[in-house]
Amino acid sequence: MDSSSLRIVFAGTPEFAAAHLQALINANLQVVGVYSQPDRPAGRGQKVAMSAVKQLALQHGLPVFQPASLRNEEAQAELAALKPDLFVVVAYGLILPQAVLDIPRLGCINSHASLLPRWRGAAPIQRAIEAGDDESGVTVMRMEAGLDTGPMLLKVRTPIADADTGGSLHDRLAQLGPDAIIQAIAGLAAGTLEGEVQDDALATYAHKLNKAEAAIDWQRPALELSRLIRAFNPWPLAHAGWQGKALKVHAAEPETDNGQPGEILDCSKAGLLVGCGTGSLRLTRLQLPGGKPLNFSDIYNARRDQFAPGQRLDNGL
Repeated sequence: MDSSSLRIVFAGTPEFAAAHLQALINANLQVVGVYSQPDRPAGRGQKVAMSAVKQLALQHGLPVFQPASLRNEEAQAELAALKPDLFVVVAYGLILPQAVLDIPRLGCINSHASLLPRWRGAAPIQRAIEAGDDESGVTVMRMEAGLDTGPMLLKVRTPIADADTGGSLHDRLAQLGPDAIIQAIAGLAAGTLEGEVQDDALATYAHKLNKAEAAIDWQRPALELSRLIRAFNPWPLAHAGWQGKALKVHAAEPETDNGQPGEILDCSKAGLLVGCGTGSLRLTRLQLPGGKPLNFSDIYNARRDQFAPGQRLDNGL
């Protein structure tokens, strides 16, 4: 069977998922329905906003469905009425019960932003950087009732560079994933793609990000903190305490100089050098309270006296 004849239902919510839906559209595949999470308040004004996937679907005249859950019979009957051959799921955010997984003739597949079985769960991109992994990638898998536990159909890999942030790695995987999902759909349609069972003993769990863990603890080694800063950029952004407020850290480099944790060791246009539990961190891009992100060279010109050596930064608030 040719993939263009498949009736495909797509489910996803954020920009990462929208990149995959765009690939299906560009490939002229037959998308008969699009599922996305219900509209929710977003941004500073907390105005109700459509997801990136919903916006893209509406631009292309695709029918959109936004059930709060897929566990009830009414929502399942609505999906079954679309007569899908395949359900493509990318960062949807809702659990699919077995009754839903059983509806499509060819089952459900998922594009997951990690090299499974490493980093199952909600935040695989950030956790890979935080842990110091050498590489990341996208795994296309068959879905089953467990969390990211299904047989792996296809993998694409990319090295994690020393300068990669959660944002830059996300954007790279959002380019790799769509091509992988198109290849997987073609293989499933042709009947040539076989799944590889995951080794559960190698599995790690990528916990959802929260703002509390973005607080910098200067007692930790500089290398660990540099990874955390990279991983949590652009959200939730690592932060230290400064004059009783949050000083957001957008970029930093580990150094070998030693000093007391939180102590400012050096202040120059090259950055603000701060002691850690082991080594030190040179903070190169900061966001002062109420300000915008700036390279420290710009902050140095106007505020060098407030960051004089010997002063201290507190742990994050």
